[in-house]
Amino acid sequence: MSGSRERVLGAIRGALCRNARPDAAAEAVRRRLEHPPPNVVPMRGRLELAGRIDLFIAEAERVSTTTARLGQWNEVPSAIADYLKGVNLPASLRVAPDPALRGIPWADEPLLEFTTGPARDGDQVSVTGAFAGVAETGTLVLLSGPDSPTTLNFMPDAHIVVFPVDRIVGTYEEVWAGIRSGFDGGTLPRAVNWITGPSRTGDIEQTLLLGAHGPRLLHVLLVDV
Repeated sequence: MSGSRERVLGAIRGALCRNARPDAAAEAVRRRLEHPPPNVVPMRGRLELAGRIDLFIAEAERVSTTTARLGQWNEVPSAIADYLKGVNLPASLRVAPDPALRGIPWADEPLLEFTTGPARDGDQVSVTGAFAGVAETGTLVLLSGPDSPTTLNFMPDAHIVVFPVDRIVGTYEEVWAGIRSGFDGGTLPRAVNWITGPSRTGDIEQTLLLGAHGPRLLHVLLVDV
């Protein structure tokens, strides 16, 4: 490194009060990564499961997400077929290769056609799972990976998300803690998508437009298990 560059970087480190020994700085970073301090945790998310479910549904529907609650996984195909009829969309699905979705008895609803894999141009309906739902804001959390292609979250016109109610947590901090523990020692997902309602914008004349940058419709099926 040239002397002039080192002087410039040294001045920056001094202004930021970062003149500690490199090994001490690295140790401080390691400790923070291993024991990250939690941010503010809102009281409204500190609920038992039943309260979290009710709050999640209320917050999700407040931002134009539609929801339905199912008693068991084998009700999913008929619930999706009924939903698609109601919104006048074809019964053709692009489904994430998620192990939780593979066990769904899709053949019980013969009118449904489905393929698996990342979204393709022209797909109108996608079906994915979710890592978590956040009660405090009605937000869905989806992680990228081989079993959950991110394209399914953004390309189709309608996004259907299916997951068990016990994945509803109270707050964002619980999600980050779950991601850290779930990938402990492994490679973290390349993307963590936080989805609150269908895509929308009000940039043009302050008129709300759905589907501007992603799905126009977001439908959540919560399965009691």
